[in-house]
Amino acid sequence: MNLQPPRTRIQRKNTENILNAGLEVFSRHGFRGATLDQIAAEAGLSKPNLLYYFPSKEAIHVTLMDRLMQTWLDPLRKLDAGGDPVAELLAYVRRKLQMSRDFPRESKLFANEILQGAPRMLAALEGDLKRLVDEKAAVVAGWSRAGRLARIDPHHLIISIWALTQHYADFDVQIRAVLGPGHDPMTEAESYLVTLFTKLLTPEG
Repeated sequence: MNLQPPRTRIQRKNTENILNAGLEVFSRHGFRGATLDQIAAEAGLSKPNLLYYFPSKEAIHVTLMDRLMQTWLDPLRKLDAGGDPVAELLAYVRRKLQMSRDFPRESKLFANEILQGAPRMLAALEGDLKRLVDEKAAVVAGWSRAGRLARIDPHHLIISIWALTQHYADFDVQIRAVLGPGHDPMTEAESYLVTLFTKLLTPEG
């Protein structure tokens, strides 16, 4: 969805406030549980004022998902075919884990959309996301064939990196309950995942 760019500083500020409020409400309640009244209240605006910028909660959600998809793709885009295979993949693990640390609401928003069958972003998943994953999976497969990386299914490797990093954002409460006080889940996760993937990815011999 292409909205007209706001013309004034106040319009830009209000647009960002609405999107930030939408992110908070959607990540907390999901798309179905969220309402325009909740988003307006979170943004500190009246509902009619909100509707001046966005005609529906669907419009807010679509704008957020468009932004989020680009953010989500960036760490994988940085995987460099010319770099050291293990180092490149470990850097990708670290970038994805850092996203879970820095963008927990965005991760929950993404997870909620997927759990509902991705009705508002299926085209992006089957388009931009799939093309990028296929491209980087081909790079990983090439590394494996050249003996620079352990033999591994490249698509499932990427999926497993998503699962093992995004979990720390989406299930933060559960993780902190299991670990108990005095733990830094993200720091501990990085140490563990780097060790795990180093062993998994390093070719034998």
